[in-house]
Amino acid sequence: MATCGEVLVKILENYDVDTVFGIPGFHTIELYRGLPETAIKHVTPRHEQGAGFMADGYARVSGKPGVCFIITGPGMTNIATAMGQAMQDSVPMLVISSVNYTKHLGMGEGRLHELPNQSAMMAGVAIFSHRVTHVEQLPKVLARAFAVFNSQRPGPVHIELPIDVITSPADHLDLSAFAIPAAPAPATSVVDEAVQLLNHAKRPLIVVGGGAMKASEQVIALAEKLNSPVINSVNGKGVMPFSHPLAVGCSGSCAIIREELKAADVVLAIGTEFSETDYDFFLVGEIEIAGKLIRVDIDSFQLSRNVKPDLAILSDANQALSAINKALVVDVQAEHGPQRAKTLTDIARVATANCKYDDFFATIKQALPDAVIVGDSTQPVYYALAHYETEAPRRYFHSASGFGTLGYAIPAAIGAKFGQPDSPVIALIGDGAAQFTIGELASAVEAETPVIFLLWNNSGYKEIAHFMDDANIARIGVDIYTPDFIKIAEAFGCKSAKAKNLAELKVALNTANEVNGPTLIEVLESDFVDGYPYP
Repeated sequence: MATCGEVLVKILENYDVDTVFGIPGFHTIELYRGLPETAIKHVTPRHEQGAGFMADGYARVSGKPGVCFIITGPGMTNIATAMGQAMQDSVPMLVISSVNYTKHLGMGEGRLHELPNQSAMMAGVAIFSHRVTHVEQLPKVLARAFAVFNSQRPGPVHIELPIDVITSPADHLDLSAFAIPAAPAPATSVVDEAVQLLNHAKRPLIVVGGGAMKASEQVIALAEKLNSPVINSVNGKGVMPFSHPLAVGCSGSCAIIREELKAADVVLAIGTEFSETDYDFFLVGEIEIAGKLIRVDIDSFQLSRNVKPDLAILSDANQALSAINKALVVDVQAEHGPQRAKTLTDIARVATANCKYDDFFATIKQALPDAVIVGDSTQPVYYALAHYETEAPRRYFHSASGFGTLGYAIPAAIGAKFGQPDSPVIALIGDGAAQFTIGELASAVEAETPVIFLLWNNSGYKEIAHFMDDANIARIGVDIYTPDFIKIAEAFGCKSAKAKNLAELKVALNTANEVNGPTLIEVLESDFVDGYPYP
């Protein structure tokens, strides 16, 4: 007899799942019975939040959903924060959990890990949350999850299995994967309207977000046809290679970019939310677009949020741009595309021209040019939000925008390494955020994962201290105790190093890249920069 737990992992394997992040618990052990019969790797974090962040990092670099096995009750409340981050950033994540016996649900009798309504609680941080009450439902619900990941705006999906369902006989089930629906294509009528607007544009501007991640070739082709500069959000970094003369390479929050959004006669926005953290990081007010706005998004709700479009195209980005590129014949290109792009970049960088953060990131690029950087809420990341760019998608992401969680980078970088094992992976994290998830160093050591944890130490929550000072509020709770991170790393069995200048940092990065396991490199802020990245 094969149980539901056993066949579940086989179905996952048929959907091309190769890695699961989870902590076995009393209610979930049946999920592990069939794992040895598959090729699926299991990674054990030290906290369920870490499992969620690992799945998030894995998904962002691989493009495949990150999968977690989570225990009932406290396991679910622990992973809720990671699911919130993934929900905000449209990251595909499948969270499979246990729940108490069906006959005990809703009774409030004090059972182990009992919650009044676990599925309802998780619904707020998931595309959907479904309780499987009969084993026959399992293949259908999994099919729904993978349809979400591939054909609509993705995010976390939660599937919970009562203990009696996990252990039920299930060898009669069809374990093959369902046909996955293709991402939606645009209506012909709106493609024609878009072509008309773009063909007459004299000052076009293209804006790309995370929804354009799979449409890099089409974005480049269209930008070259229109001779249009391309602006990207954080999650759109690398969609347009930064070395391309039409790439702008700075945040939509920069004053000059906001001015350009207003000055353009046609703005084509592809898979971007126009969210506060990408376009109003400095909290100066909503952006203005005076010209025509064409929005392309796979989510119909998103097309009516934040900025009103003149033309709304409900479609997968690649499908929409393929159709537009095919139909668009430009009579006369807009003028000065590369000059506009360079001017925007240069002016945006004026405010930080004397800032040494640029030297810090340049050193990382020199040492490890193909590295994936996973950022947390720390001062170099705020600088990178606007001024660190990449040559390909999925090479930089962070938690400072969107949901804005702390402690993200350490576990997310571990997950990223499993998703892209052939690339160097760097977790860029501050000393305050590191203390949220420092225990995941043990997970990296155990899994022999060669991640570089680059720890930026300024002895406290300096960003919040900066805000308190500006508001004339006494510093309370921000000047926290700073432990010895080198000794902590060594105690976990992690390699460690300190770098006191850029030359030492380059050596430390190159050395860490040659090590089989993880390395923690500590840098003191005072050795590298003069203070906060923005005036």
